[in-house]
Amino acid sequence: MTIPISHPTLITDLEMFFRIIFACLLGCVIGWERERHRNIISAGIRTYGAISMGACAFGIVGLYIALDDPSRVAAQVVTGIGFLGGGIIFRQGDYVTGLTTAATLWATAAVGLSVAVGMYLTSVLTSILIFLLLYLPRMAWWKKISSK
Repeated sequence: MTIPISHPTLITDLEMFFRIIFACLLGCVIGWERERHRNIISAGIRTYGAISMGACAFGIVGLYIALDDPSRVAAQVVTGIGFLGGGIIFRQGDYVTGLTTAATLWATAAVGLSVAVGMYLTSVLTSILIFLLLYLPRMAWWKKISSK
């Protein structure tokens, strides 16, 4: 049995386009913070923007093609970004790099999926929290606490 696919109208197309742009902008803000404070850039504005935008687009598509269970597409986004993040993590002896980048890329995909389903406040607040987590080590009071 085939499930009929809901065809979006011009109004819903414009709303989806807005959601994709909004998700991309939120991802870019997170990536900008990453890029601004790193000498070696493994993931920056373009990477974070693309992940948030891609997750949003997949989420929107999932809402229209998986009418019986749209969460299946979202679950695959989570798995796929987790796999991508696994490729960013490197270990040399006791030293591990890329863990924060992998974690924040994964969280940025959640921002994109949140926008896809219209959870704008959740996506903005999550973006702010990710940004603050990345910015935290640059704050003077944090440096004092972490050096003890």
